[in-house]
Amino acid sequence: MAHPDEQRFDLVVVGAGSGGLAAAKRAASHGASVAVVEGSRVGGTCVIRGCVPKKLLVYGSAVGEQLADAPSYGWPVPPVAPQTHVLLDHVRREVDRLNNIHEAALDRAGVALVRGWGRFLDARRLQVGEQVLRGETILIAVGGQPVRPNLPGADLALVSDDLFLLERFPSSMVIIGGGYIACEFACILQGIGVTVTQIVRRQLLRGFDRGCVASVEAGMIEKGLVVLKGVSPQAIRSSTMGRCVVLSDGSSVEAEAVLLATGRQPRLEGLNLEAAGVAVEGVRIPVDDDQRTNVGHVFAVGDVTGRINLTPVAVDEGRAFADSRFGQKPRRTDHGLVASAVFTQPELATVGLSEEEARRRHGEQVQVCEARFRSLSRALPKTGSRCHLKLVLGPRERVLGCHMVGEHSAEIIQMAAIAMGMGATKADFDRTMALHPSISEEFVTMA
Repeated sequence: MAHPDEQRFDLVVVGAGSGGLAAAKRAASHGASVAVVEGSRVGGTCVIRGCVPKKLLVYGSAVGEQLADAPSYGWPVPPVAPQTHVLLDHVRREVDRLNNIHEAALDRAGVALVRGWGRFLDARRLQVGEQVLRGETILIAVGGQPVRPNLPGADLALVSDDLFLLERFPSSMVIIGGGYIACEFACILQGIGVTVTQIVRRQLLRGFDRGCVASVEAGMIEKGLVVLKGVSPQAIRSSTMGRCVVLSDGSSVEAEAVLLATGRQPRLEGLNLEAAGVAVEGVRIPVDDDQRTNVGHVFAVGDVTGRINLTPVAVDEGRAFADSRFGQKPRRTDHGLVASAVFTQPELATVGLSEEEARRRHGEQVQVCEARFRSLSRALPKTGSRCHLKLVLGPRERVLGCHMVGEHSAEIIQMAAIAMGMGATKADFDRTMALHPSISEEFVTMA
């Protein structure tokens, strides 16, 4: 039965993050009537509480090392302490600016922004506060959220979203987790003078090339991070210092604050997907190559699918969906060659197969070329971690994986990804004239 005041749209997008915004604007450009439902700020995880503010904190934390290096270049800078309240305030101001830009972009595109949390009434209708929206097509793009583990005292700890809301950073912190979020924040905090202890149940950065991860870990430890591996938290308690984490080996670690960085999962709570008949597999919404769920007119993109949780992937999925559904330009996102970076200090960037994965697939046909060295930028300070560049070669010496640890890794890997997408071989790399002196020249000169 139709709701008397329901508003009808060609497309209703649930979630104003990277994937949802990209899909909404692209669909509107094809002439569709579009509404975007969002209960929080416009921009999603990446803009509001993820990639962008985190990278700004990375830049802020790197200034300390630059100041420490300054005397070796003839700039005698006296010791100074960071004002983390100023850094956090400036980051929030930039997030506000970007939020306003995204809202204005929706308005220019003719997309209706509906404020509130959406809840399915049936397969075509959503309730948002007092409003009811009907979509001929519905796109779920609600993203993900930090997981707070079932651990005694977990409510005493922070999650990654909370860090951007602090007025200042604590003097010491225990970080629980070994993934990219845990490692990135460990380096950020250590870089601005916070004493950091990282607790890792198994190993750092699982899924990345192990040799490169070892180089990242060595660099982190060299900078003063304490990494405790092979132990897991049993409880978090209040203490005179602030917080105490009890570990599985019977020891404990105290700090002013604790950060739980134990993963993320799709934000499905409250959507009432059962009413729409949308299938859920574990904690994610499974989709086909066209981003379609088990319900023919309901699609999903981005982190909610649990496929590849990266902003550019969500954006491309959203645009491919809109082009196919509304623009008579059918296409699919290629998930086969996706570059990624971990903004630790030192930075890690990668595209293609790790050495371990390549050997599982191709066995003895795999060759590895590597270079380890201290970059020229560290020649005068005589400090800092070493660079580590690695090419993983498969049959006929085709480059299957390109990995790098060191400064500007993400910038360099982006260009390597283009070459790999074109099927580059080691001979293609070797034929390229080196640009000297640079870090990236090692990719075309290594034996």
